Amino acid sequence: MAAAAAGTGQLITIIVMAIALGMDAFSLGIGIGLRGIRLLDILKISFVIGVFHIIMPLMGMFMGHYVGSLLGNVATITGGALLVLLGAHMIFSSFKGPEVQSFDHRTLWGLLFFALSVSIDSMSVGVSLGMFATDLLFTVLMFGAFGGAMSVFGLLLGRKAGHWIGEYGEALGGVILLAFGIRFLI
Repeated sequence: MAAAAAGTGQLITIIVMAIALGMDAFSLGIGIGLRGIRLLDILKISFVIGVFHIIMPLMGMFMGHYVGSLLGNVATITGGALLVLLGAHMIFSSFKGPEVQSFDHRTLWGLLFFALSVSIDSMSVGVSLGMFATDLLFTVLMFGAFGGAMSVFGLLLGRKAGHWIGEYGEALGGVILLAFGIRFLI
């Protein structure tokens, strides 16, 4: 019974973290969608973001496993601190105000830059998760699926509606990561 509860808790944690990481893609997707975007571009951008949301935490997890084997209990504290810093940074960034997009999402470099910018925090979370026992394949697939899906939703919402949630999406993601970081530290 305890093992099932632990498995359910881990599943919920991974899903909530995947949603939190997808908030960047969602909120920035709204900003790009507001400028007008074709459906084909939405699919292309979302696919690349999904792939980056798999690759970046995977790289981070491998680094986290290595660091975890070297540091032991210090790794748990380090992972929690990374999540706290990342969450605080996301919250701080959300209050800086809208930034002017200086790239064209229709070019290869613009697409890669956008995907990297919304996925870089996934690498840091991957480092933290790599220090804990977790199902690697399931975790990165969830991050990729939620990152891609949330970018689709953000791009479509931005295309249709307005920017009313865009400024709050990154802050909400930051609060969730901050809470998980504090949980790991306690």
